[in-house]
Amino acid sequence: MQPLKVMSRPVLVLTLLLMGSWAGGSATVYANHSGHQASAKDAAEDSTGASYTIPGLTSPLVLSRAEWQTDLADEAVKTVSDAFIILLQRRAEFPRFDESLNRNLLQQVVIEPRVLNRDGQEFTFLVARTTSPGQVKLLINAAALQTKQYLHHPDRLATALAAEFQWVVSKADTAPKLKAGAVERDLKHAAIRPDGEITAMSGDERVQALNGLFETYLKTVDEQKSLEGQAYYDRGTTTLVQPAQPDSAVKLYDILVREALQTIVRDPWFLERTPQAVRSLLNGKVWTVAFARIDQRDWATRTRVLPEDKAVTVGPAERRIQPATVLINLHRRATPDDPFAAESKGLPMGALSAEQLARVIALEIQHNIVEKSMTGHVSQDALTAPK
Repeated sequence: MQPLKVMSRPVLVLTLLLMGSWAGGSATVYANHSGHQASAKDAAEDSTGASYTIPGLTSPLVLSRAEWQTDLADEAVKTVSDAFIILLQRRAEFPRFDESLNRNLLQQVVIEPRVLNRDGQEFTFLVARTTSPGQVKLLINAAALQTKQYLHHPDRLATALAAEFQWVVSKADTAPKLKAGAVERDLKHAAIRPDGEITAMSGDERVQALNGLFETYLKTVDEQKSLEGQAYYDRGTTTLVQPAQPDSAVKLYDILVREALQTIVRDPWFLERTPQAVRSLLNGKVWTVAFARIDQRDWATRTRVLPEDKAVTVGPAERRIQPATVLINLHRRATPDDPFAAESKGLPMGALSAEQLARVIALEIQHNIVEKSMTGHVSQDALTAPK
């Protein structure tokens, strides 16, 4: 392995490596997975190429054996390495990146000419499991870096890479997960609305429509029954209140979440700033807003979307949708890289007011549901039962 001089362009080294033995390589990596998922077999495939070290990063940076445009390979290595230098310098600001390094979860960072899944969908980044328990590879798509204008902009790339480390942590966790219990729904009579109609409705009409979905389709639940007998937060403080009854926390948070959802569909601020969230609550995309206490996870919110082959038929028009779940980890605070960090004012999710929680949920949906619906992503860090 050769040290990488991240402040200079290794043109000569890359030019020599790109000649001869790389000429017959494949220019595209096809991961045998659906959406964001990849198998150990995929990650174990030979990706040996030029290997570099970045000071402070124990994982090697590898340029795959492939047929490359010399300039693109050179620029990708330079930009990626500089982006990691930025992450290392600001490590405390990115807790998932910091955790990945502390736990040695990242086996390699591999730069590929392109990364596609078996359906031909292209990914800028892809976290793939390996045959080594507890370790993953991070694949980076050089062509996508060029298209998205990350090349020569390591500061922008660093922010995008930091967000990807939530999947490094998640996929490296190979502990068995408990499946959430099924919730009965009246899907046939769910009065889901087309997007144009939702936008034209008044705030009160949207609240009325939402309340109708609570009875047929949209559920607010403590999926893992993690709050039974648990204390709950006094709103706006970090003070924990002991429950008067075993289900006090469940009832309080169920009311809080429903108030937040009603705020999202009623308040014009959300239609203007997070329109995808307003539409998704009424057009059938979101079918569960779950709340839980999951101490083993450091994230505050998650969006999970079932893949296309698990789509369901909903409503009189028999519309097929990919159900989504938004999960709120009540005893966790937002991290600096969460889109709603400023809205939470440093409080745990369970201590927020209905208005604050509404903004957290809306920003989570706005930032995640479209991409995950398109890729058919099923989050690997789904609910874990508390120990």
